Amino acid sequence: MKVKELINAIENGQFDENLKAVYVTDKFVSEQKPRYVRTLNEFGELFGFDREVSIMSAPGRTEVCGNHTDHNNGKVLAASINLDAIAIVSKNNENIVRVKSKGHRMNVVDLSDLEPKESRYGDSTSLVQGVIAGIRNLGFTADGFDAYTTSDVMGGSGLSSSAAFEVLIGSVISYLFNDGKISAVDIAKVAQYSENVFFGKPCGLLDQMASSVGTFVTIDFESTENPVINKVNFDFSKSGHSLCIVDTGGNHSDLTDDYAAVRGEMESVAKALGKNVLREISYEEFFKALPELKDKVNDRALLRAIHFYNENRRVDAAVKCLENGDFEGFKDIILESGRSSFELNQNVFTPKNPTEQKLSLALAMSEEILKGKGAWRVHGGGFAGTIQAFVPNDLLDTYKTTMEGVFGKDKCYVLIIRPVGGTQVI
Repeated sequence: MKVKELINAIENGQFDENLKAVYVTDKFVSEQKPRYVRTLNEFGELFGFDREVSIMSAPGRTEVCGNHTDHNNGKVLAASINLDAIAIVSKNNENIVRVKSKGHRMNVVDLSDLEPKESRYGDSTSLVQGVIAGIRNLGFTADGFDAYTTSDVMGGSGLSSSAAFEVLIGSVISYLFNDGKISAVDIAKVAQYSENVFFGKPCGLLDQMASSVGTFVTIDFESTENPVINKVNFDFSKSGHSLCIVDTGGNHSDLTDDYAAVRGEMESVAKALGKNVLREISYEEFFKALPELKDKVNDRALLRAIHFYNENRRVDAAVKCLENGDFEGFKDIILESGRSSFELNQNVFTPKNPTEQKLSLALAMSEEILKGKGAWRVHGGGFAGTIQAFVPNDLLDTYKTTMEGVFGKDKCYVLIIRPVGGTQVI
């Protein structure tokens, strides 16, 4: 359809079922329709209303269990969420790709120039370029197109706005030129390749895989070259709960040393036992070696190692609960994960500023409201930023109002686990 035709069709409800397959509830569909119409109009104003267009979407993601395990080849349970990046796209037959994201400058890629360059590190154009190059390297087609994108995945929230953008570009190319035949796993790997090689950021695969595959997904990083990825079949919409992410504020820019110390201390334990990462050592070997380790590494490193081993077990247990439809058991495991992050991994506040403990406060408030009914834990890297809570729907209004009374209006994001990853919506 052309732009104006598609706007009329969306407003008349012609594509409500398409939207519901992505956003699940009538409420979220009704919220998305004006956004889709705005984005279509903005595409038309920029590229022309007479263009034949399609609409693609890629979600943000949340880490559900497996806090600070991936960097030592551990296990992670993640999930896609209903916040997403969307793109209005149209072929242009010009051997040029133009991607204009709302609020940002135009990214222009000449398809005859797909070589990575250090001078382009950190430039979003290089992300687009890298996804195109990666897809062509796999033997798929990637030709010229124009795209206008918007995203409601908040940057800096731990919900992976950059991964959503990369997966979105991969999904555009898959559906526009390859009949949707590029697998979700390949799109995720291409997105990681783009970020590593073209953007110059040595990220792992977790964010891209959760965004691309969709719903709950578990990733075992024992082999970083070939991680084991499994989709977990669980219909979150029937759980009677909402997923809340609470933004407590705080600045991540001065926390680089704290993040590095988690990985470094875990690896110091492994190296004291002649290995590179903890996953190369069994828990039994580690625990038996504690008498010798206590004189070779610091105490916090040992606590963080215990967290790593038990967190891997919790990922397996959480997956089993979801597969068996045992959401109460799942919540118990999430609570254990949160306690371990606080007490053993110690990534809820920075020791550089021990009196600033917004995450600790948010977790304590969550316990007061949700004890015996919900689950809560630190979200993502920690030290500042966000917490995650699974909130029974009958407590949702109370939880949201109470948390925003302390942390500010619109700081409690009410989300659902989205059933699909990167996809063509219309």
